[in-house]
Amino acid sequence: MSDSPHPFRFGVEMMEPFEGLSWAESARELEALGYSTLFAPDHFDEGLGPLTAMAAAAAATTELRVATAVFAADFRHPAVLARELASIDLLSEGRLEVGLGAGYQVNDYRASGIPMDPPKVRVDRLIEYVAVLRGLFAEGPFSYAGEHFQIDALDGTPHPFTPGGPPIFVAGGGPRMLRFAARHADIVGVNPALPTSERREEARRDGVAARVDEKFTLIREAAGERYENLVFHGWLQAVVITDDGRGAAADIGAALGGLDADDVLESPFVLIGSVEEIVARLLERRERWGYSYYTVQQPSAHDFAQVLAALG
Repeated sequence: MSDSPHPFRFGVEMMEPFEGLSWAESARELEALGYSTLFAPDHFDEGLGPLTAMAAAAAATTELRVATAVFAADFRHPAVLARELASIDLLSEGRLEVGLGAGYQVNDYRASGIPMDPPKVRVDRLIEYVAVLRGLFAEGPFSYAGEHFQIDALDGTPHPFTPGGPPIFVAGGGPRMLRFAARHADIVGVNPALPTSERREEARRDGVAARVDEKFTLIREAAGERYENLVFHGWLQAVVITDDGRGAAADIGAALGGLDADDVLESPFVLIGSVEEIVARLLERRERWGYSYYTVQQPSAHDFAQVLAALG
Protein backbone atom coordinates (compact mmCIF):
# COMPACT_ATOMS: atom_id res chain seq x y z
CA MET A 1 0.00 0.00 0.00
CA SER A 2 0.93 3.66 -0.34
CA ASP A 3 2.82 5.39 2.48
CA SER A 4 -0.20 7.71 2.72
CA PRO A 5 -3.27 5.48 3.01
CA HIS A 6 -6.70 6.81 2.20
CA PRO A 7 -8.60 8.03 5.28
CA PHE A 8 -11.40 5.85 6.55
CA ARG A 9 -14.92 6.65 5.38
CA PHE A 10 -18.15 4.87 6.23
CA GLY A 11 -21.56 4.87 4.62
CA VAL A 12 -24.95 3.42 5.48
CA GLU A 13 -27.34 1.73 3.09
CA MET A 14 -30.67 3.32 3.98
CA MET A 15 -33.88 1.47 3.10
CA GLU A 16 -36.20 3.90 4.89
CA PRO A 17 -36.08 6.69 7.46
CA PHE A 18 -34.92 5.82 10.95
CA GLU A 19 -37.82 5.04 13.26
CA GLY A 20 -39.49 8.24 14.41
CA LEU A 21 -37.58 10.46 11.96
CA SER A 22 -38.30 11.85 8.53
CA TRP A 23 -35.98 11.12 5.60
CA ALA A 24 -34.38 14.56 5.92
CA GLU A 25 -33.93 14.09 9.68
CA SER A 26 -32.40 10.65 9.07
CA ALA A 27 -29.87 12.11 6.65
CA ARG A 28 -28.92 14.75 9.22
CA GLU A 29 -28.63 11.99 11.84
CA LEU A 30 -26.10 10.14 9.69
CA GLU A 31 -24.14 13.34 9.21
CA ALA A 32 -24.15 14.04 12.96
CA LEU A 33 -22.97 10.50 13.73
CA GLY A 34 -19.97 11.01 11.49
CA TYR A 35 -20.92 8.95 8.46
CA SER A 36 -19.56 10.01 5.10
CA THR A 37 -22.25 8.70 2.78
CA LEU A 38 -25.89 7.75 2.50
CA PHE A 39 -26.32 4.87 0.04
CA ALA A 40 -29.67 4.29 -1.66
CA PRO A 41 -30.41 0.86 -3.20
CA ASP A 42 -31.77 0.36 -6.70
CA HIS A 43 -34.20 -2.55 -6.42
CA PHE A 44 -37.89 -2.42 -7.25
CA ASP A 45 -38.97 -4.14 -4.02
CA GLU A 46 -37.04 -2.17 -1.38
CA GLY A 47 -36.06 1.35 -0.44
CA LEU A 48 -36.99 4.69 -1.93
CA GLY A 49 -36.43 5.70 -5.54
CA PRO A 50 -32.68 6.37 -5.52
CA LEU A 51 -32.62 9.64 -7.46
CA THR A 52 -35.26 11.24 -5.26
CA ALA A 53 -33.76 9.76 -2.10
CA MET A 54 -30.29 11.09 -2.91
CA ALA A 55 -31.51 14.54 -3.91
CA ALA A 56 -33.62 14.91 -0.76
CA ALA A 57 -30.79 13.72 1.51
CA ALA A 58 -28.28 16.06 -0.11
CA ALA A 59 -30.69 18.99 0.20
CA ALA A 60 -31.14 18.31 3.92
CA THR A 61 -27.42 18.20 4.75
CA THR A 62 -24.24 20.17 4.19
CA GLU A 63 -21.43 17.58 4.19
CA LEU A 64 -23.05 14.16 3.74
CA ARG A 65 -22.29 12.48 0.42
CA VAL A 66 -24.99 10.55 -1.42
CA ALA A 67 -24.54 7.46 -3.56
CA THR A 68 -26.34 4.51 -5.06
CA ALA A 69 -25.82 0.88 -4.18
CA VAL A 70 -25.93 0.52 -7.13
CA PHE A 71 -27.72 1.73 -10.26
CA ALA A 72 -28.49 -1.21 -12.53
CA ALA A 73 -27.40 -0.33 -16.06
CA ASP A 74 -30.45 -2.07 -17.54
CA PHE A 75 -33.02 0.16 -15.82
CA ARG A 76 -32.23 3.59 -17.34
CA HIS A 77 -30.67 4.92 -20.53
CA PRO A 78 -27.31 6.53 -19.68
CA ALA A 79 -28.17 9.82 -21.42
CA VAL A 80 -31.25 10.15 -19.20
CA LEU A 81 -29.39 9.18 -16.04
CA ALA A 82 -26.40 11.42 -16.80
CA ARG A 83 -28.63 14.50 -16.76
CA GLU A 84 -30.22 13.58 -13.43
CA LEU A 85 -26.86 12.78 -11.86
CA ALA A 86 -25.27 15.99 -13.12
CA SER A 87 -28.18 17.89 -11.58
CA ILE A 88 -27.72 16.24 -8.17
CA ASP A 89 -23.96 16.81 -8.30
CA LEU A 90 -24.48 20.45 -9.22
CA LEU A 91 -27.15 21.16 -6.61
CA SER A 92 -25.21 19.35 -3.86
CA GLU A 93 -21.97 21.10 -4.86
CA GLY A 94 -20.10 17.90 -5.55
CA ARG A 95 -21.43 15.48 -2.92
CA LEU A 96 -22.49 12.71 -5.32
CA GLU A 97 -20.91 9.30 -5.97
CA VAL A 98 -22.26 7.16 -8.80
CA GLY A 99 -22.50 3.47 -8.00
CA LEU A 100 -23.06 1.35 -11.11
CA GLY A 101 -23.65 -2.34 -11.67
CA ALA A 102 -24.70 -4.80 -14.36
CA GLY A 103 -27.89 -5.85 -12.55
CA TYR A 104 -28.09 -9.16 -10.71
CA GLN A 105 -31.34 -9.42 -8.75
CA VAL A 106 -33.52 -11.89 -10.65
CA ASN A 107 -36.70 -10.63 -8.99
CA ASP A 108 -36.13 -7.10 -10.31
CA TYR A 109 -36.21 -8.40 -13.87
CA ARG A 110 -38.95 -10.96 -13.37
CA ALA A 111 -41.36 -8.61 -11.63
CA SER A 112 -40.74 -5.63 -13.92
CA GLY A 113 -40.69 -7.51 -17.20
CA ILE A 114 -37.31 -6.04 -18.10
CA PRO A 115 -35.39 -8.72 -20.04
CA MET A 116 -32.50 -10.22 -18.08
CA ASP A 117 -29.75 -10.93 -20.56
CA PRO A 118 -26.90 -13.38 -19.88
CA PRO A 119 -24.14 -12.11 -17.57
CA LYS A 120 -21.70 -11.38 -20.42
CA VAL A 121 -24.24 -9.15 -22.19
CA ARG A 122 -25.11 -7.29 -19.00
CA VAL A 123 -21.44 -6.64 -18.23
CA ASP A 124 -20.82 -5.56 -21.84
CA ARG A 125 -23.67 -3.08 -21.44
CA LEU A 126 -22.25 -1.78 -18.14
CA ILE A 127 -18.85 -1.21 -19.74
CA GLU A 128 -20.45 0.91 -22.45
CA TYR A 129 -22.60 2.64 -19.84
CA VAL A 130 -19.58 3.90 -17.92
CA ALA A 131 -17.99 5.17 -21.13
CA VAL A 132 -21.16 7.08 -22.03
CA LEU A 133 -21.50 8.64 -18.57
CA ARG A 134 -17.85 9.73 -18.59
CA GLY A 135 -18.31 11.27 -22.03
CA LEU A 136 -21.50 13.11 -21.12
CA PHE A 137 -20.00 14.42 -17.87
CA ALA A 138 -17.11 15.98 -19.83
CA GLU A 139 -17.25 19.37 -21.53
CA GLY A 140 -18.52 19.69 -25.10
CA PRO A 141 -20.57 17.54 -27.47
CA PHE A 142 -20.10 13.78 -27.07
CA SER A 143 -20.66 11.02 -29.59
CA TYR A 144 -20.52 7.28 -29.05
CA ALA A 145 -21.15 4.29 -31.32
CA GLY A 146 -21.42 1.08 -29.34
CA GLU A 147 -23.30 -2.17 -29.55
CA HIS A 148 -25.78 -1.10 -26.88
CA PHE A 149 -25.72 2.72 -26.94
CA GLN A 150 -25.38 5.37 -29.64
CA ILE A 151 -24.92 9.05 -28.79
CA ASP A 152 -24.82 11.73 -31.49
CA ALA A 153 -23.00 14.95 -30.52
CA LEU A 154 -24.94 15.36 -27.26
CA ASP A 155 -23.84 18.27 -25.09
CA GLY A 156 -26.32 17.90 -22.29
CA THR A 157 -27.17 20.24 -19.48
CA PRO A 158 -26.46 20.84 -16.75
CA HIS A 159 -22.76 20.11 -16.41
CA PRO A 160 -21.80 18.50 -13.10
CA PHE A 161 -20.24 20.53 -10.32
CA THR A 162 -17.31 18.09 -10.11
CA PRO A 163 -14.86 18.59 -13.02
CA GLY A 164 -15.08 15.52 -15.23
CA GLY A 165 -18.10 14.29 -13.32
CA PRO A 166 -18.72 12.69 -9.92
CA PRO A 167 -16.65 9.67 -8.84
CA ILE A 168 -17.78 6.38 -10.36
CA PHE A 169 -18.04 3.39 -8.04
CA VAL A 170 -18.06 -0.13 -9.51
CA ALA A 171 -18.08 -3.26 -7.36
CA GLY A 172 -17.47 -6.85 -8.28
CA GLY A 173 -16.42 -10.27 -7.11
CA GLY A 174 -15.43 -12.00 -10.33
CA PRO A 175 -12.31 -11.39 -12.43
CA ARG A 176 -13.92 -9.52 -15.33
CA MET A 177 -15.76 -7.00 -13.18
CA LEU A 178 -12.76 -6.45 -10.92
CA ARG A 179 -10.43 -5.86 -13.88
CA PHE A 180 -12.87 -3.41 -15.41
CA ALA A 181 -13.33 -1.55 -12.11
CA ALA A 182 -9.55 -1.40 -11.61
CA ARG A 183 -9.10 0.24 -15.01
CA HIS A 184 -12.10 2.55 -15.16
CA ALA A 185 -13.66 3.26 -11.73
CA ASP A 186 -12.61 5.74 -9.07
CA ILE A 187 -13.95 3.62 -6.19
CA VAL A 188 -13.58 -0.16 -6.47
CA GLY A 189 -15.83 -2.39 -4.41
CA VAL A 190 -14.06 -5.69 -3.81
CA ASN A 191 -16.76 -8.18 -2.87
CA PRO A 192 -17.37 -11.92 -2.70
CA ALA A 193 -18.73 -13.40 -5.91
CA LEU A 194 -22.51 -13.51 -6.05
CA PRO A 195 -23.79 -16.99 -5.19
CA THR A 196 -25.71 -19.08 -7.69
CA SER A 197 -27.60 -22.29 -7.07
CA GLU A 198 -24.83 -24.23 -8.84
CA ARG A 199 -21.90 -22.59 -7.05
CA ARG A 200 -23.37 -21.55 -3.72
CA GLU A 201 -20.91 -23.58 -1.66
CA GLU A 202 -17.92 -22.11 -3.49
CA ALA A 203 -19.31 -18.58 -3.12
CA ARG A 204 -19.48 -19.00 0.66
CA ARG A 205 -15.70 -19.22 0.71
CA ASP A 206 -15.12 -16.35 -1.71
CA GLY A 207 -15.02 -13.87 1.18
CA VAL A 208 -12.21 -15.53 3.14
CA ALA A 209 -8.92 -13.69 3.44
CA ALA A 210 -6.94 -15.89 1.03
CA ARG A 211 -9.50 -15.34 -1.74
CA VAL A 212 -9.42 -11.59 -1.12
CA ASP A 213 -5.62 -11.68 -1.48
CA GLU A 214 -6.14 -13.19 -4.94
CA LYS A 215 -8.63 -10.49 -5.90
CA PHE A 216 -6.23 -7.71 -4.96
CA THR A 217 -3.40 -9.32 -6.90
CA LEU A 218 -5.64 -9.27 -9.96
CA ILE A 219 -6.68 -5.66 -9.33
CA ARG A 220 -3.10 -4.46 -8.90
CA GLU A 221 -2.10 -6.07 -12.20
CA ALA A 222 -5.09 -4.60 -14.03
CA ALA A 223 -4.86 -1.11 -12.52
CA GLY A 224 -1.18 -0.48 -13.15
CA GLU A 225 -0.27 3.11 -12.32
CA ARG A 226 -3.86 3.85 -11.25
CA TYR A 227 -3.63 1.51 -8.28
CA GLU A 228 -2.40 3.92 -5.61
CA ASN A 229 -5.17 6.42 -6.43
CA LEU A 230 -8.01 3.92 -6.22
CA VAL A 231 -10.30 3.89 -3.20
CA PHE A 232 -11.24 0.37 -2.10
CA HIS A 233 -14.68 -0.28 -0.67
CA GLY A 234 -15.98 -3.19 1.40
CA TRP A 235 -19.64 -4.12 1.84
CA LEU A 236 -20.09 -5.23 5.44
CA GLN A 237 -22.48 -8.15 5.55
CA ALA A 238 -22.42 -8.28 9.35
CA VAL A 239 -21.35 -5.96 12.14
CA VAL A 240 -21.44 -7.32 15.70
CA ILE A 241 -20.06 -5.33 18.62
CA THR A 242 -19.49 -7.85 21.39
CA ASP A 243 -16.98 -8.98 23.98
CA ASP A 244 -17.31 -12.55 22.65
CA GLY A 245 -16.14 -12.09 19.10
CA ARG A 246 -15.14 -15.72 18.59
CA GLY A 247 -18.53 -16.96 19.74
CA ALA A 248 -20.35 -14.58 17.42
CA ALA A 249 -18.05 -15.56 14.55
CA ALA A 250 -18.74 -19.25 15.17
CA ASP A 251 -22.48 -18.59 15.01
CA ILE A 252 -22.14 -16.67 11.74
CA GLY A 253 -19.87 -19.34 10.28
CA ALA A 254 -22.39 -22.04 11.11
CA ALA A 255 -25.18 -20.02 9.49
CA LEU A 256 -23.03 -19.68 6.34
CA GLY A 257 -22.67 -23.41 6.00
CA GLY A 258 -19.73 -24.32 8.18
CA LEU A 259 -17.07 -21.60 7.85
CA ASP A 260 -14.51 -21.65 10.64
CA ALA A 261 -14.65 -18.86 13.22
CA ASP A 262 -11.15 -17.78 12.16
CA ASP A 263 -12.27 -17.47 8.53
CA VAL A 264 -15.19 -15.29 9.60
CA LEU A 265 -13.08 -13.08 11.87
CA GLU A 266 -10.47 -12.52 9.16
CA SER A 267 -12.94 -11.76 6.37
CA PRO A 268 -13.10 -8.07 5.40
CA PHE A 269 -16.85 -8.41 4.89
CA VAL A 270 -17.66 -8.80 8.58
CA LEU A 271 -16.60 -6.85 11.65
CA ILE A 272 -16.96 -8.67 14.94
CA GLY A 273 -15.59 -7.93 18.40
CA SER A 274 -15.24 -5.09 20.87
CA VAL A 275 -14.89 -1.55 19.57
CA GLU A 276 -11.15 -1.75 20.19
CA GLU A 277 -10.86 -5.06 18.33
CA ILE A 278 -12.86 -3.71 15.39
CA VAL A 279 -10.66 -0.61 15.16
CA ALA A 280 -7.58 -2.85 15.13
CA ARG A 281 -9.09 -5.01 12.37
CA LEU A 282 -9.91 -1.97 10.26
CA LEU A 283 -6.32 -0.77 10.51
CA GLU A 284 -4.98 -4.25 9.67
CA ARG A 285 -7.26 -4.54 6.62
CA ARG A 286 -6.30 -1.13 5.32
CA GLU A 287 -2.65 -2.10 5.64
CA ARG A 288 -3.11 -5.54 4.04
CA TRP A 289 -5.55 -4.74 1.27
CA GLY A 290 -6.23 -1.01 1.17
CA TYR A 291 -9.86 -1.07 2.29
CA SER A 292 -10.66 2.42 3.56
CA TYR A 293 -14.33 2.83 2.65
CA TYR A 294 -17.07 0.64 4.10
CA THR A 295 -20.84 0.45 4.03
CA VAL A 296 -22.85 -0.86 6.96
CA GLN A 297 -26.50 -1.81 6.88
CA GLN A 298 -29.09 0.52 8.38
CA PRO A 299 -29.90 -1.64 11.47
CA SER A 300 -26.23 -1.41 12.55
CA ALA A 301 -25.81 2.32 11.97
CA HIS A 302 -26.23 3.56 15.53
CA ASP A 303 -24.18 0.80 17.17
CA PHE A 304 -21.39 1.19 14.64
CA ALA A 305 -21.16 4.90 15.40
CA GLN A 306 -19.11 3.84 18.44
CA VAL A 307 -16.40 2.70 16.04
CA LEU A 308 -16.50 6.01 14.15
CA ALA A 309 -16.07 7.85 17.44
CA ALA A 310 -13.12 5.63 18.42
CA LEU A 311 -11.41 6.25 15.09
CA GLY A 312 -11.79 9.97 15.69
